[in-house]
Amino acid sequence: MIVTPPAPDEVDGHAADMYAGDLASDGFVFGYTRAMAINPEAHAAFEALVRTIVPSIGVRVYELATLGAARAIQSQHCLLAHGRKTLRADLMDEDQLARLGRDYRDADLDAADVAVMAYAEKMSTDAAAMTDADSQALRDVGFTDRQIVDITLAAGVRNYFSRSLLALAVPVDAVPGIEGDLRDALLSPC
Repeated sequence: MIVTPPAPDEVDGHAADMYAGDLASDGFVFGYTRAMAINPEAHAAFEALVRTIVPSIGVRVYELATLGAARAIQSQHCLLAHGRKTLRADLMDEDQLARLGRDYRDADLDAADVAVMAYAEKMSTDAAAMTDADSQALRDVGFTDRQIVDITLAAGVRNYFSRSLLALAVPVDAVPGIEGDLRDALLSPC
């Protein structure tokens, strides 16, 4: 990591809550948490933005947009963390998540789920090339204008967070519950 995060005894407020959350759930503080604790106000704003996005699209669509964006930019941090969140929220089982990691088009997802992932992937790799047809593909599977905006924001916030971690050279931690073949599948190249 190219920055020096604060030690646990140096944090307070939101940063202390960030550290405490990781310690309570996993027994250690993730590298991405330590990096973001340098500017806890920005992290709190990020979390607040996420909280405004999820209600219209639901956790499943948010996680699919997140995984689609993280997969497109090869963010190991976010693929592992959100793979785990997907499992913990019982949004899919390990087998389906592994298939999604290898190729979401061949993971027994419904048309709406595939459309979300394709949209997030394109937005993350070539947003300037997007046209009305990209939004129409989401509309064609039933998403409203508000949901299309929120799917876009979900992929956008993942790009913000993931690209920040990549730029700061934050080490990728082992994520409890995401090991072996599942880890390999999630991290497989697009």
